[in-house]
Amino acid sequence: MKIQTNLIRRKHLNLFFLGLLMLASCKSFNPHQNPTPLQAPPAFSSVNLPVTVPQNSLYKIINQAIPAVLLEEENLEMGNSAEGSLKLSRNGNPSFTSLDSQRIQLTLPLKIQGRVGLQKKGFGSFLQTKIPLDEAISPVFIVNPTINPDWSLAIKDFELVDLGGKINLEVLGMQVDLSGIVEKEITKWAAENLNSANSLLNLKSFVDLAWNQVGKPFFIGWEDERSAFSIQPDSVKLKEFFDENQNLNIWLGLNGRVNTHPADAAPSRAFPLPKLTENNISENKLEITLPWTLSYSQLDRLLGENLNNVPIRVDKKTVLTPSNIQSQSFGEYLQINMDFFAAQENGKNLDGKLYIIGKPSFDEATNSLYFSDINFKMESGNLGAQTSVGLKKRKIIKQIEKRAVFPLGDTLEEGLGNIQERLSLKTGIADLSILNLQIVPENFYPTKNGLTIHIKATGKVDLTWK
Repeated sequence: MKIQTNLIRRKHLNLFFLGLLMLASCKSFNPHQNPTPLQAPPAFSSVNLPVTVPQNSLYKIINQAIPAVLLEEENLEMGNSAEGSLKLSRNGNPSFTSLDSQRIQLTLPLKIQGRVGLQKKGFGSFLQTKIPLDEAISPVFIVNPTINPDWSLAIKDFELVDLGGKINLEVLGMQVDLSGIVEKEITKWAAENLNSANSLLNLKSFVDLAWNQVGKPFFIGWEDERSAFSIQPDSVKLKEFFDENQNLNIWLGLNGRVNTHPADAAPSRAFPLPKLTENNISENKLEITLPWTLSYSQLDRLLGENLNNVPIRVDKKTVLTPSNIQSQSFGEYLQINMDFFAAQENGKNLDGKLYIIGKPSFDEATNSLYFSDINFKMESGNLGAQTSVGLKKRKIIKQIEKRAVFPLGDTLEEGLGNIQERLSLKTGIADLSILNLQIVPENFYPTKNGLTIHIKATGKVDLTWK
């Protein structure tokens, strides 16, 4: 009998030390340590669109920019004792060819109309006859079109290289060469109208119209908790140049910070756009990071639906039931605190407190939020309970991993649809849309007020000219 008693004692001691060994083998943590919560870094957006403007579209812009009547003068001194009136108007559509990446050679058909006579002095005071003037020329210019920081299209440099013909007129037997005065008037008109300070076409109204739609806040949510997101641009970048095929290329980029707002406090309009700066990026890309925060109260409710008062069978003889679930941050981990009651078939009931930590992660296959690297610590007045639970630690972790899973598919689909809708735009000259848009939770930050999830949207921007 003595030998049997020793065997029983040795068996119990072995089980006890085995339990301690298993507890020690798992990474230990102090649930009351309360490490400093993480601070989610700022979220940013970056959109870059390389656009090739077809020649037909560029012709439309040039046609709109050049007025039907360039100038109209009365009592103009024309040299050789001649004077009269002069009107320069367009006589057809302009044409152009690019000389290099920045300059184009512009040919502008013009009609010259007016009346020319001798000045009213000397012999001319006796002759009041004026000869009608009706000629056509096609002057050639070299210009450097540019888009200013205020979105105005202007001419940076201008040079008249060829008048496109001679203008001679016979007045009372005298040959009057009007080429010089016409060239002078065209150059004067260009100096006043074709310079970087004068806008040929103001793109600001078009850009504002587009940005007022694209830049408005959009919404995503989970069940009844919704958040709004707005893009606050800090830079708008642009580069324009002509390629070897005579096409105008524009690299347009926008970078900014993404802000989060309560759904009922979202901004009613888009943030203002800053002035243009130079863009050196040719890549077509769309990257938007949405800083979405799930409050701990909502997490408690969602965890409670899966774990609260839901029995977890530890083994054939023990059922553990958690209750009073509360979540909080624990450094880079999410901490879940819960009471537990363990009922055993032998009638020995155990109770205590479980402290669970785990890293929030995302499963792309199921579009679900889950917890990895799970560990827990138990506090109970019953050492036997701690040993018993320690022996079943792996099974308990498996059950928690299985139950603490939250589908995000609907939320991601809503975000996907809202981004596509907000960034789609139809105008009279082109349509804007998003291609190959994907949206995936990228990083998780257990912060002071909730679990902040950085959801990253990536894709490409498509622009179709009409």
